[in-house]
Amino acid sequence: MALTDFDRELIAATQTGLPMVARPYEAVGAMLGVSGQQVCERLAGMLEEGLIRRIGAVPNHYRLGYVANGMTVWNVDDSLVDALGERVGALPAVSHCYRRPRRLPLWPYNLFAMVHGRTREQVELLAHDIRNLLGDACSSSDILYSTAILKKTGLRLNPG
Repeated sequence: MALTDFDRELIAATQTGLPMVARPYEAVGAMLGVSGQQVCERLAGMLEEGLIRRIGAVPNHYRLGYVANGMTVWNVDDSLVDALGERVGALPAVSHCYRRPRRLPLWPYNLFAMVHGRTREQVELLAHDIRNLLGDACSSSDILYSTAILKKTGLRLNPG
């Protein structure tokens, strides 16, 4: 699928994120000389056409006061990991949850869930809740705490 000139302008205007204002689509539309409704409709069309996969928010947890960020890792029975992962991923304290292959013998974990808290103690309490949810299906776990802030970026178009 070919991008139109407007698609390229829209991607360029939003590739570093939507403006942090009450009406971001209207602000982007004002930059491009169209209405916020047109921006919203074209983004929906681009999603439908598969030109973009999603429109999402990437909060800066540190700026929101969540400075204890722990990737909880779990060794969960393979026959139950998908169903339990759905339940873990639905917890309010979990920002993302996914299944990954084990790397035995050093890495037995197959379920990962990112938990954000204001303190490590809070993250550990949240991990305890996950452990209770997993029950006997989980044989071991750990928490890997963030030591650096990594910059996340979305789609980027090369100029030209």
